[in-house]
Amino acid sequence: MAAADVEDFIGQNRLLSDFIETFRGVSESDKHWKSRREFLFRNISNYEEKPRVDHLLALSMVWANHVFLGCRYSPDLLERVGEMAEGIVVEDAPVFKTRDELIKQQQQRQR
Repeated sequence: MAAADVEDFIGQNRLLSDFIETFRGVSESDKHWKSRREFLFRNISNYEEKPRVDHLLALSMVWANHVFLGCRYSPDLLERVGEMAEGIVVEDAPVFKTRDELIKQQQQRQR
């Protein structure tokens, strides 16, 4: 589902769109929310029941935290949310380096 498809879907499914909008975090930027909202729309059909929606929300936050904040999670969890987010295009996504990469880079400069 491309970004334009998501916008079309929102227009055709106003009740679902309004429901998903209730999950936007108060401090969530437009850029972050647009991507996380797309993640939710892409996967909501597999998590429609109440306890499952909570699980989907948690997975969407894992994905967003990893992409936008560089948070690290288990490889299995990252693989799962990566598959769920396949095809979502994040514009100007930050690039993060691990502590080990930074130390290695610093050591190479000192040589």
